[in-house]
Amino acid sequence: MAKFYIYKDSRGEYRWRFRANNNEIIADSAEGYKDKDDCKRGINLVKQQSPTAEVEDQTAATSSRY
Repeated sequence: MAKFYIYKDSRGEYRWRFRANNNEIIADSAEGYKDKDDCKRGINLVKQQSPTAEVEDQTAATSSRY
């Protein structure tokens, strides 16, 4: 089952990872949060916004979306 994981980094800040069904990390917070609730808000933003997020291919000669 795909799942978000909250953990503390070496600086004592909260971060999240998202692991796919095969347990591979496919996304992470890329920043630390001093407050655990802020970390949870970051997870919720990803959950809310990703279903409708566009994909922009920036490797194409002209930027394309799909």
